[in-house]
Amino acid sequence: MLKKIISTMLVASLAVSLFVGCGSSKEGAANNDAGQTESADTAASEEALDELTFTYVTSPLNVPSIIDKDQKIFEKAFEGTKVNYAEITSGADQTQALASGDVQVLYAVGATSVILSAANGGDIKVVNMYSRSPKAFCLFAKDDSIKSPEDLVGKTIAGPTGTNLHELLAAYLATAGLSIDDVNFVNMGIPDAKAALEGGSIDCALLAGAAAYQTQSQGYNLVTDGEGLINAIIAVAVTNEFYEAHPEVIEKLESAQKEILSYISENEDEALAAVATELDLDEAAVKDMYQYYDFSLEITDEDKAGFQRTADFMYEAGMIDEEFDTSTLF
Repeated sequence: MLKKIISTMLVASLAVSLFVGCGSSKEGAANNDAGQTESADTAASEEALDELTFTYVTSPLNVPSIIDKDQKIFEKAFEGTKVNYAEITSGADQTQALASGDVQVLYAVGATSVILSAANGGDIKVVNMYSRSPKAFCLFAKDDSIKSPEDLVGKTIAGPTGTNLHELLAAYLATAGLSIDDVNFVNMGIPDAKAALEGGSIDCALLAGAAAYQTQSQGYNLVTDGEGLINAIIAVAVTNEFYEAHPEVIEKLESAQKEILSYISENEDEALAAVATELDLDEAAVKDMYQYYDFSLEITDEDKAGFQRTADFMYEAGMIDEEFDTSTLF
C-alpha cells in the first residue's frame, strides 16, 4: 500500500514538473532571454515559499536541534518565511511527512529511514550529515555472564526494529557467524525495552542515548556498543524536487547549521545546560554523553560506506526487497 501511495505521488509530482518545464520553455522562446527566465523562475520559487517546516527530534541527544530552537537560529536565517517545527520521532512518519509536503526538511533522520523511503520509490536526498554516535547505541543484559555473541543464542532481546539498534544487534551477531534468527528478537521501543529489562521479562535490551546512559549507571551489563560495528548515521534530508527548486533555501540551511555548531563550540557549557533542561537530564550526564557524538556536517567517504552497509543489512534482513545503491542518495 505504501509503495502504491508513494508511486502515485511521484507520478503526480512528475506531471507537475513536466507542466512547469514546458511553460518555462515557452516563456524563454517568447523572451529569447534565458537569463531573464532563470531570474523569474528563482524569484517565483522564493515568493512561493511562505512557510518552511523542519522536523524537531530531541532524542537521543540531538544537541543541534535543541540549540537551533533555543537560539532561534533557523528563524533568523529564514527571516520573512514562517518557520515551523514538527515533532515527529518515527523515521517512517518523518519520510511520509516529507513525501506529503507537510515537512520540507528532515532535520535528523536515520539512515535506515532514508534508505527505506528511497528503496520504495520515495523522492529523498541527503543534504548533509547530522550526527554519528556508534558508542551511544548499546546492548545491555541483566545477566553478567552474557559477554559474547554466542551467549545471546536463544535469548530474548528487545529493541526498535529497522533502526541503528536493530543493525547493531545484527552486526554483533555476525561477528560470530550468527544472525537475528539465532535469538528471539522482539520489536519494542526504547522506553519499553528498558522497562522490560528491569522487570526481567527479557534477557537483553537495545538502548540508546539517555536510556543507555541511565541503564549503565544502574549497573547493568554492557554487552557491546556500536563502535566498530555500525556508523549510527543520522542525516539531514529533503526531496530532490525541493532541493532543485529552492537552492537559496539549501544555501541558507547549511549556513544556519554551521552557525549552530559554532554556537555550541563557543558556548559549550550554556548549550549543554539548555540540552539538559530540554531533556530533563542532569548536566553531568549530558556532558558525559556529548563526547560520544560527532555533529560535523560533511558527507565523508566513511559516511557513504556506512550508508551502503546499512542498506546491505536491510536487504539481508528482508526490510527492503532489492539491493539498493546508496550513491543515488547524494
